[in-house]
Amino acid sequence: MKVVIVGGVAGGATAAARIRRLDETAEIVVFERSGYISYANCGLPYYIGGVIQDPEALTLQTPESFFARFRVAMKVRHEVTAIHPERKTVSVKNLSTGEEFEESYDKLLLSPGAKPTQPRLPGIGLDRVFTLRTVEDTFRIKEYVDAHRPKSAVLAGGGFISLELAENLRKLGMEVTIVQRPKHLMNPFDGDMAALIHSEMRRHGVQLALGHTVEGFEERDGGVDVLLQGEPPLHGDMVVLAIGVTPDSALARDASLELGLKGSIVVNDRMETSAPDIYAVGDAVQVKHFVTGQDALISLAGPANKQGRIAADNICGGESRYTGSQGSSVIQVFRMTAAVTGLNETNAKKAGLAVGKVILSPMNHAGYYPGGTVMTMKVVFEQGTYRLLGAQIVGYGGVDKRIDVLATAIRAGMKATELKDLDLAYAPPYSSAKDPVNMAGFMIENIEQGILRQWHLEDVETLPRDGSVTLLDVRTAQEFAVGHLDGFVNLPVDELRERLEELDRSKPVYVICQSGLRSYIACRILNGHGFTCYNFAGGFRFYDAVANDRCLTQSATPCGMDN
Repeated sequence: MKVVIVGGVAGGATAAARIRRLDETAEIVVFERSGYISYANCGLPYYIGGVIQDPEALTLQTPESFFARFRVAMKVRHEVTAIHPERKTVSVKNLSTGEEFEESYDKLLLSPGAKPTQPRLPGIGLDRVFTLRTVEDTFRIKEYVDAHRPKSAVLAGGGFISLELAENLRKLGMEVTIVQRPKHLMNPFDGDMAALIHSEMRRHGVQLALGHTVEGFEERDGGVDVLLQGEPPLHGDMVVLAIGVTPDSALARDASLELGLKGSIVVNDRMETSAPDIYAVGDAVQVKHFVTGQDALISLAGPANKQGRIAADNICGGESRYTGSQGSSVIQVFRMTAAVTGLNETNAKKAGLAVGKVILSPMNHAGYYPGGTVMTMKVVFEQGTYRLLGAQIVGYGGVDKRIDVLATAIRAGMKATELKDLDLAYAPPYSSAKDPVNMAGFMIENIEQGILRQWHLEDVETLPRDGSVTLLDVRTAQEFAVGHLDGFVNLPVDELRERLEELDRSKPVYVICQSGLRSYIACRILNGHGFTCYNFAGGFRFYDAVANDRCLTQSATPCGMDN
């Protein structure tokens, strides 16, 4: 059996190694148009910033080492220019010599990945306008930074690569601005949770120009003007385009393979394309979202590697199936960690689901143990069924651990209420006896049982201020004086039982505290005395972070709290 693989990075390299482990006699040829194989895309920004200092550390294997171990012919600087399914060959061009030839195959695996999205804008080809996707891109940026010592950079786009690059350029002492059309960074997160990421970025000196449309680029004063629709231009010594990626599916299109979302390659759960004996994996393929079952594009290294393994199994006569992607991911944002899995609230609603949510702010480990920090968790579930849909966490410690637990729970088909039953490891330096994941489960169970009624951020502006409801802040007088929501009166929770007669039992009570815990206790007291009570999800800390971020995004000036 002869297997030809197009693309030698995540999916392609994984498939090649797996095929060899399953079939010692197969002839395996990999064509990679760049000069590198099996390189770590996710590490590229950290080389630019000097965190990773050895460029060889970016490449997990070389063509020579891969051949030595697996006897796979890794042909770099070779571009496959056409597929001929009818005669089972591919056309190949040697980019170093210009030679062109055809290579036959019994099985063909496409792993071309995705290419940086480059809109057709004036100035897109300027020397100081870069993209960051390959090792060559990385070296180009690194060489420019080392040679010219730029003092400022504008990054167009607010995804993973952009945020990681922003952090690394700031560590080099550069002024950094991120500009993009959406009004919040990191699309996998809801806007309210992204506000916490925005705060960390601003705290470390990154300027955010959100909600602005880039219209082009012009050279000026030895740098580049980023032209904005209806706004003055942004100027930087260099510009990096990081506005997303597009499936690199031209080969599949020209070979008349079936295409899907944004031109991606359609595959079944065996990673087979619409053409016999042709498989495809990685960022170029359309997959099913594990939670919704709907078609999706999810460009992450983990799914690409799994798909490569599954395709290899099936090429070798196995019966492996890809069950879908759920988008589990994590990112370091300066001192902070942000992670997500499954559906966020926005996308769950777009999918037509009835969405419930809880927002909580637990400590990453036992409060009495030194060094604890607060994380903010948002867990999304389906109303009625309590099916666990997704989660987002932003904090400083223990975030990755909790998101992985929640990702596993989603994969296992657990209900959100069953999170309370998970038997998770506990010691004071690592967790609490009631882990944050358990706490989310307790809260959702309380909702299911009618013990907890909530009101949310989106309800703040529509709450009646005409006296028909009671608006109650149960924090201390000192906390209340620092900032509070308009129309709320202060009655500390520890004084509540003695002052119940100050409240009208005929009116619903909407309660808020700093994190949501004291207000929940207040609601239980009030419910026990005949009141109907609603607890604010997330607490005043969460409200203030989101409201201040929205104000800054709209005005770019300091914003104060309600008082």
